[in-house]
Amino acid sequence: MMSRSYTNLLDLASGNFPVMGREKKRLPRVMTVAGVISELDDDQANSVTSDVPSSVVVDRVIIVANQLPVKAKRRPDNKGWSFSWDEDSLLLHIKDGLPDDMEVIYVGSLRVEVDSSEQDDVSQLLLERFKCVPAFLPPDILARYYHGFCKQHLWPLFHYMIPYSASHGGRFDRSLWEAYVAANKIFSQKVIEVINPDDDYVWIHDYHLMVLPTFLRRRFNRLRMGFFLHSPFPSSEIYRTLPVREEILKALLNSDLIGFHTFDYARHFLSCCSRMLGLEYQSKRGYIGLEYYGRTVGIKIMPVGIHMGQIESVLKLADKDWRVGELKQQFEGKTVLLGVDDMDIFKGVDLKLLAMEQMLKQHPKWQGRAVLVQIANPARGKGKELEEIQAEMQATRKRINDTFGSPGYEPVVFIDRPVSLSERVAYYSVAECVVVTAVRDGMNLTPYEYIVCRQGISGSDSSSESSGGPKKSMLVVSEFIGCSPSLSGAIRVNPWNVEATAEAMNEAISMADAEKQLRHEKHYRYVSTHDVAYWSRSFFQDMERTCQDHFRRRCWGIGLSFGFRVVALDPNFRKLSIDAIVSAYSRSKSRAILLDYDGTVMPQTSINKKPSQEVISLINTLCGDVRNTVFVVSGRGRESLGKWFSPCKKLGIAAEHGYFMRWSEDKEWETCGQSNDFGWVQMAEPVMQLYTEATDGSSIEKKESALVWHHRDADPGFGSSQAKEMLDHLESVLANEPVAVKSGQFIVEVKPQGVSKGIVAEKIFTSMAEIGKQADFVLCIGDDRSDEDMFEIIGNAMNSGVLSANTSLFACTVGQKPSKAKYYLDDTTEVVIMLEALAEVSSPPPSTEVGSGSGSL
Repeated sequence: MMSRSYTNLLDLASGNFPVMGREKKRLPRVMTVAGVISELDDDQANSVTSDVPSSVVVDRVIIVANQLPVKAKRRPDNKGWSFSWDEDSLLLHIKDGLPDDMEVIYVGSLRVEVDSSEQDDVSQLLLERFKCVPAFLPPDILARYYHGFCKQHLWPLFHYMIPYSASHGGRFDRSLWEAYVAANKIFSQKVIEVINPDDDYVWIHDYHLMVLPTFLRRRFNRLRMGFFLHSPFPSSEIYRTLPVREEILKALLNSDLIGFHTFDYARHFLSCCSRMLGLEYQSKRGYIGLEYYGRTVGIKIMPVGIHMGQIESVLKLADKDWRVGELKQQFEGKTVLLGVDDMDIFKGVDLKLLAMEQMLKQHPKWQGRAVLVQIANPARGKGKELEEIQAEMQATRKRINDTFGSPGYEPVVFIDRPVSLSERVAYYSVAECVVVTAVRDGMNLTPYEYIVCRQGISGSDSSSESSGGPKKSMLVVSEFIGCSPSLSGAIRVNPWNVEATAEAMNEAISMADAEKQLRHEKHYRYVSTHDVAYWSRSFFQDMERTCQDHFRRRCWGIGLSFGFRVVALDPNFRKLSIDAIVSAYSRSKSRAILLDYDGTVMPQTSINKKPSQEVISLINTLCGDVRNTVFVVSGRGRESLGKWFSPCKKLGIAAEHGYFMRWSEDKEWETCGQSNDFGWVQMAEPVMQLYTEATDGSSIEKKESALVWHHRDADPGFGSSQAKEMLDHLESVLANEPVAVKSGQFIVEVKPQGVSKGIVAEKIFTSMAEIGKQADFVLCIGDDRSDEDMFEIIGNAMNSGVLSANTSLFACTVGQKPSKAKYYLDDTTEVVIMLEALAEVSSPPPSTEVGSGSGSL
């Protein structure tokens, strides 16, 4: 990799002198690239060899979100803006979990529209005072990006709302998608303005910026980048209805780490990757990873927490205590159930009111005593559905209050105005139970806030209970919200079941104090230790771990538009140079050439599996050179391979992964297995038959030495899970049999022990050495997991002396992917081109041209 100081010398050599002021004045970098001349004083600028460092490299994270964590308002004189931190912003609290010396830069948009004439001044001010870089979106793009694609398409879809009709959610509109892409590109340009790609981390937040990773990865292949989704991720059946489903998945996979609140959301994402992109995930040492073109994309599952310090500081405020006293007086002798929700169609506030009505009907003892206080934060969205739900809520509230209310008692108190945190805390303090009935929610932090408020501050009177009294809190939460799995002491409900929710609310306020206290203590232990700092620290540590090999690997980008991805390969893994292999081939005296068949000389997608005349001719030419020992090493049966390659008289064939082997057509087939006992087939076949009948699209292939269960045509998820189940089943049934049970690409195979392509390779090398023709050139090429055994043996053979230290080794896999081979070719076409090049410099057989030894090369 070229160093940054070296690139600056190239700038100098090309006459690019920033110090001379030719550059247009632009937003200054928060952290400068090392060695830019304009940052040095005159003395240093005159000396290219100065030892004085031009900048200090400090780890830095750039946090990118739709909105910056700042509030903006016009000054009273209408001249300019005044800005302040938004203390309620989660982005601001992320800092608490990052290393103390880590610098944090924010990139995002403002909630206000800033005139283009003021944008430079606002950018300068925000950068200097807040380390914020504003992205100014043109009004037309903003409307179509945020209110259009984000709120009409992604938000409803991610909350399981499919636009079956034009009035039910928004129909897909490609112009809104184009605005979404354009907005993401503007955000990427702002990141690029301040980024130092070798030292910075980038952490992108939420569904507004899901294609941003592709824009950044295209520019910086090795950039260390994480993404966290704060909303739910829907099941694959819902997600696959999105017309741009693959574009978004591929863009997210350009991140290094993708975070979700719950395992359910992560599972849905992994299922989409499997079904739509054919990617399978692996869990290693507790970490989930997706292999994507040589890069491992980490999957992080960690629910966000609350900012303990912020809640505790509000608990100490005098105006909160004054408001608590006021509320205690207002609800004296009453049991308060509390709801705090944003006003949108997924929060289930209408269902909560129906449950309250049902509870008062079913349990008359609460009439005159139980009060539901519902705080409704102002709506962020708009639409016909929201208006309908609001009208229904008002009608339900009026009906409940008319039916069960009395002078001095209002069973439902509705607060539909903005409520400050300190007032919210006061309501938490007097509430006996908090009820959350959202029908779908990414992560609802209301229960966490409530638990901390009921705990209060140790050593003060600010808890909801009397000083020294028991601390207790009760929760009725929907099972469809992100925080539900982490609140094991809460009463979980299906909010659609109004009767069950009503019973849960009754149970929550009727429960004995001792049990309420136990549940509260359990929750408080979790919430206080899993706060927002814990979440950000955990995410950042995983991002560091996932990115630790970035600068060791060789990376390059391939693909157009959203098909773009970065291929990351081990430094020693490179494309096979035809010139290099032809040169080594020409110099060698004894050659071993081992070719896999399917996926190597024959495309996997080909329906007619018979080799072409071109392949037959090439192999015949290679076999005709007396210095060559050529083998096709395949998992296919000996009958089909023998028939297909009958024109190649001198070709060696290893069939069924080497169980059967012959050196040429006039030689007998040898059996390489350790045992000829096939009694295990009677045990394995009925098990496979069982799974075949239960798995549509699967089949059994019977070979002479092996049984193979194929599930390529089955449902990907079901076929994969059945394969894992079958593997365990067969291993237990065949535990005492001389066989190996292995899984491969859409297969499960049972074959005799001691049979592998690696053993075939070893046998070929050993036999050649025994007759005095020790190989000094080895070409071994394949595309499958079974071929990895051959690649591994090649290295071992050199160490053991079967091959000499001077042997030219070419272990080559087909396709750019992690492998034990050191070389790769992209596809079967390139394999054939490479074989043609070798055939051209091969000696013809002696019978064709007498005396044509090495002189003809």
